[in-house]
Amino acid sequence: MAESERQILKYIIIFKEDSHYEKIITLLLTVTLTMTALAGCSTSSNNADNTASSTSATTQETESTKTEQTQTEKALALIDTFATGDTDIAKELLAEDYIQHNLAYGTGRDAFISSVEYLASADEKTTVENIRAFEDGDKVFLQTVYNFAGAGEQVAFDIFRFDSKGKIAEHWDNLAAKAEPNPSGHIQIDGTMEVTDLDKTEENRKLVEDFLYDVMQGNNLDKTPDYFDGDTYIQHNTGIADGVSGLNEALAALAEQNIQMIYTTTHQVLAQGNFVLAVSEGTFGDKPTAYYDLWRVENGKIAEHWDVMETIADKSTWQNQNGKF
Repeated sequence: MAESERQILKYIIIFKEDSHYEKIITLLLTVTLTMTALAGCSTSSNNADNTASSTSATTQETESTKTEQTQTEKALALIDTFATGDTDIAKELLAEDYIQHNLAYGTGRDAFISSVEYLASADEKTTVENIRAFEDGDKVFLQTVYNFAGAGEQVAFDIFRFDSKGKIAEHWDNLAAKAEPNPSGHIQIDGTMEVTDLDKTEENRKLVEDFLYDVMQGNNLDKTPDYFDGDTYIQHNTGIADGVSGLNEALAALAEQNIQMIYTTTHQVLAQGNFVLAVSEGTFGDKPTAYYDLWRVENGKIAEHWDVMETIADKSTWQNQNGKF
């Protein structure tokens, strides 16, 4: 029983013998109903205030969530500015001291923005089609098809490094013209898309690092079969057929032409799950070359390969002095 009800009962007992009993009862009931109504209003008001406060907090949280972008989303938004011409987005995403390793462009945020402005002013618009996107620590690596101002489609690997403030601080890339299908009918960008085995990222990174040392750099060629499941090997290189046998045949054909493909140094090995990207330096036919190789690992074996090879430009033509790697 509520306190107000107990008080009413008390007064009823006291005044029961009073000649004005009925009037007193009526008055007390009226007061009680009024107090109950006021209490109800107060509760409703508090509930309304709490609901409004909760709604406001939820709205703010939702808006905050909407504005937050992952590193991958930021990298994709940046390359999209080549197509949209949105310099405000580029300025927001880039660190002021942005380091550029594409030797055809100047370094710094302003140089990047100038490139976006130039492409936006071109008669034929630039197109950007991202194929695959991965994230490893403070770096995002992408496989993308570009057509800069109608110059022709190019397949590229981009790597973006983020600083502690979430800004894009550094960029490396390799580009090659989009080509016809290889002897096995594969193109440079088709094949497996799904990222799996996130718990095996470091294991797969180590496998590729060892493969680069043993096989690609030629230190332990007798170990080559250890890295593959028999002859199973899906190849997206433009001139090589599937299988380890296809790779051997291609290398033999190059040797007959006195052309060697040499890997000397590995600069970066980035990984996410079953995909591993290696950035290497070497020569191809005596020309200094940057090799970007993306491998897919399955059950501890190298199962699929995509790559972009690019001849390193003569230093006299460099638009920045940051170096290719």
